[in-house]
Amino acid sequence: MKHEDYKTPGQLIDDLLAKRGWTKRILAIILEMDETAVSKIISGKRAVDADLSLILSELFDVPAKEFLELQQKYDLAKAQIVSRPDPQRSARAHLFGDLPITQMIKRGWIEADSIKDVPQVEKALTKFFNASSVEEIEILPYAAKKTQTFMPVTSSQLAWIYRVKQIASEMIVGQYTKTAVNGALSKLKNLMHATEETRKVPRILAECGIRYVIVEALPSSKIDGVCFWLDENSPVIAMSLRYDRIDNFWFVLRHELEHVLLGHGKNAIMLDVELVGEKAGSNTNIADEERVANEAAANFCVPQKRLNSFIARKAPFFRENDMLGLANVLCVHPGILAGQIQHKTERYNLFRKYQVKIRHLVIPSAMVDGWGNIAPVDA
Repeated sequence: MKHEDYKTPGQLIDDLLAKRGWTKRILAIILEMDETAVSKIISGKRAVDADLSLILSELFDVPAKEFLELQQKYDLAKAQIVSRPDPQRSARAHLFGDLPITQMIKRGWIEADSIKDVPQVEKALTKFFNASSVEEIEILPYAAKKTQTFMPVTSSQLAWIYRVKQIASEMIVGQYTKTAVNGALSKLKNLMHATEETRKVPRILAECGIRYVIVEALPSSKIDGVCFWLDENSPVIAMSLRYDRIDNFWFVLRHELEHVLLGHGKNAIMLDVELVGEKAGSNTNIADEERVANEAAANFCVPQKRLNSFIARKAPFFRENDMLGLANVLCVHPGILAGQIQHKTERYNLFRKYQVKIRHLVIPSAMVDGWGNIAPVDA
């Protein structure tokens, strides 16, 4: 028989003894071991360890790893007999492995004293995801998917969306109409010349019926914005402001507003991840909904015909005074124009000093969760 045909190292040893005409007593004497111990090894009641496998290899001219591999296979087979799949363990693997639970506790999204208190964390997660039991939390592979998204999402991104929903559901805003949103666009356009004016954005959006939320992104989620509807007349726009720059702020905001105006997000949540570079363009490989929103956002920031004409006339050398002059004519902050020039030319070092931070200006007047703030909602 081949060594692969033996089920235990004891069977192999017993066969080797028979071939040599040795008894268990002889082997016990050679090994300086009690005969009872040898009997237990041959019967599989005592394991063959690394030291013994080396000695047996010396005696029988059989590689030591043969004895160890048989022992390992036998141990695994025994374990499989008594082992049973544990759905709860599988659930914990997904929940604790995929979700940034420590961050969720720290930011007040779930009520738990420590990630180590598993029952408490599972209870809190069940409440957070609005599930009747741990097994029904929708990030689990076998749970029903209640959240329809336009693109596949990670567990962290889904948790972020749930937090946005919690906050948006408790906000009180004006009545939504498409006409009101179009009117708001004109008001927003008039704010783009100065950084301080960004503080007015949350109020203007609330007046036209849009629930505007700012939620700090979870680590590695790479979320820029989202658009969805709580019901037919309750659009929600949320932003992470993870790129704290005036040009990114206005581009992402206008992108999400276009989703609202076109009714995107009613059937599937429009989650915008890494809305920069190629994903902020209008290439044919981008989904129609995203391409249309990108084009509206780019034209809102800087009319693209004016931008293309400027680049064609000034490239490859862009003078700062020329850029500032065009920004003044267009009544937009130089940082917004700088961002569009960078995107078009892929020269991201141009005029970077003008891409000023605005998060500290927007946050005081908005519904915010993150950066030390916990949104006042009944979680």
